[in-house]
Amino acid sequence: MTLKGWVIYNGHLPGPKFKDFAEWIREAGEKQGTDIAIIPNDHLLSFHAENGPTILQKEKTNFPDFVLYSDKDIPLARTIETMGIPVFNSSHSIELSDNKIETYQRLAAHHLPIPRTMVAPKVFSGSLQAETFLSVPEFFTFPFVVKEAFGSFGEQVYLVHTEEELQQKLLDISNRPFILQEFIETSYGRDLRLNVVGDQVVAAMERTSDNDFRANVSAGGIMKPHTPTAQEKELAIQATKAIGADFAGVDLLFGKDGYPIICEINSNAHIRNIFDCTGINVADYIVSYVLNQVNRGKK
Repeated sequence: MTLKGWVIYNGHLPGPKFKDFAEWIREAGEKQGTDIAIIPNDHLLSFHAENGPTILQKEKTNFPDFVLYSDKDIPLARTIETMGIPVFNSSHSIELSDNKIETYQRLAAHHLPIPRTMVAPKVFSGSLQAETFLSVPEFFTFPFVVKEAFGSFGEQVYLVHTEEELQQKLLDISNRPFILQEFIETSYGRDLRLNVVGDQVVAAMERTSDNDFRANVSAGGIMKPHTPTAQEKELAIQATKAIGADFAGVDLLFGKDGYPIICEINSNAHIRNIFDCTGINVADYIVSYVLNQVNRGKK
C-alpha cells in the first residue's frame, strides 16, 4: 500500500518562503511515488476529550501515515504524535531547536564545542540591569553576542561592544529570554551551513558577509559550495542527534585554526538557498529517509 503524508506549514506567516519548503517536500514525494498533501496549520485544530485526542480538519480527509512538520506549532505536533502518527521532526526536537537556551544546554550536556554561553535570569517585567552580568569578564570580554532565545534568519542576534550598548540592548529586549555568548572573532562574517539527513551530511555551503558579523543569506550573505571535512560532518551529525532531530541545518563557526564550533541547529531549515548554491535537492533526501523510517516502523 502506498504511504500518504502531510507536510504542515504555518498558514499565518506572510510571503511565499514559509510554504516553499512544503512545496519542495510535496514535489519530492511525487518523484518517489508518494502523495504528500500540503496543509497549513490553521486548517487543523487540536481537540481533546475523554475519548482521546484528535485533529479537526477544515477539509476533512483520511489521517496520514506520517507528517513532515515545517512549523513551530508545538501543541499541534504533539497532538498528532499522541494519535500515533509519526512526525518528522518530532515536536520535542523542534522545541529544542526553537529555543536557543535549551539548544546550548543540550549541546553542552553532550560535550560538543559551542561558544561559551551565559543564560540570563528569567524576568517577568521590566528588564535586567548590566550589573547582573558583572562576572562576564571572567569568561569573555567585549565585544560579545547577545542572542534572544527565539528568532530566525540571524535576527534577534546582536553584537555589543560596550557596557552602554549592553544596557541599551537589555532595555530593548525587556523580559524576553536571552543569552550572552562569546564572540568567535575568527568567524566574523563567515560560517558554514551543513544539511544533515539521518546519519549523513547531504549538502554544505559556506556563507560570507563583508559588512556584518552574521553571514546569513537573508542578511546579505554570499553563498558558495563547500566540501566539509570529516570533522565538520561528524560534528553536524552529532549536533543533530543531540536534539533528537531526523534532519536539520547545522551552522558551524570557524574557531582558531579552523576548528569547527556549533553556532545553531535549525530543525526547520529552508532548503532553497542551498539548492541554488549546490544544486542538491535536500527534500529528496528527507522524503527518502522518512519513507524508509515509516516503512521500517510498519514492519
